[in-house]
Amino acid sequence: MDPTPPQHPPIGPLIERIVDSYLADPLTQHLDSTFLPSRAATIQAVELLRRVFFPGFFDEQRLTTDTVREHLRTLLNQADALLYEQTRQALRYELNRTQGEGRGDDCDDCDQRARDLTTTFLERIPDLRAALSLDVRAAFDGDPAASSTDQAIFCYPGFDAIFIQRVAHALYNLEVPLLPRIISEYAHNETGIDIHPGATLGQSLFIDHGTGVVIGETCVIGDRVKIYQGVTLGALSTKGGQAWAGRKRHPTIEDDVTIYGGAIILGGETTIGAGSTIGGSVFLTHSVPPNHTVTMNPTGLKITARRPRRQKTPTIETGAPNTPTDHQDVPI
Repeated sequence: MDPTPPQHPPIGPLIERIVDSYLADPLTQHLDSTFLPSRAATIQAVELLRRVFFPGFFDEQRLTTDTVREHLRTLLNQADALLYEQTRQALRYELNRTQGEGRGDDCDDCDQRARDLTTTFLERIPDLRAALSLDVRAAFDGDPAASSTDQAIFCYPGFDAIFIQRVAHALYNLEVPLLPRIISEYAHNETGIDIHPGATLGQSLFIDHGTGVVIGETCVIGDRVKIYQGVTLGALSTKGGQAWAGRKRHPTIEDDVTIYGGAIILGGETTIGAGSTIGGSVFLTHSVPPNHTVTMNPTGLKITARRPRRQKTPTIETGAPNTPTDHQDVPI
């Protein structure tokens, strides 16, 4: 016979201690709140929109031109209901947060605003799809390892992050509170790529590999830009915190720029000119003119051939390899 299991200690006192900690710290609880968006429902809406944007890719059943309209009607109705309710909650939550509890509860026009904002967002889907089609083409054209454009949609975390950011950015531009950040952080969790919903992305953007890429709120990126893993487009020191809110803190990247892995580019006044190339692990806090290449100062490489112990080991000293380019180099 099994021994009698040990008695579980009374849980009542623990419950009281935890509730006391709730009441002592309003920053980490949302008790008695009438309105608060649901993170799970917001993410569910994004995944429904993924199926709207890319028909036939993420659906369980085969779609045809004959069945896609009814299928789309079902998806749009579901996405509309979720987005409307979460936008409604977000608008009322924001009023309670900024103007005091009860203000959002008594908002007479919040529901109509939520309806208008949701409708406006859904009407922008064709334009967003056109932008994403260019991103798909950029991923395929920019990566010789890609066997098809389908692979970019199915498999590439960089494209996934761009898709979700474009959705979040559309809601951000409509000034929907909180939901855009929930959506962008969902992409961050899934892909390891952190793009703020406020960042402005140009056409035909390609983020290759992508892990560790950070793109800040006020960053502006032009067309046909290619970004590799570990790149940071960030702000300089923001001492004063909220005093910087709403100010241009992140760099501007003009058209046809390539930024290699590990590069860090900081500052709202920093502009990388069109056609320039930023080498790997470069740290920049100043602007670069158009059609320039920026690399680290060459320190030389030491390459030692492996030989039997009694033979002298030849040593070759060489400078860091240059990236083939017709552009002018800028030492930093």
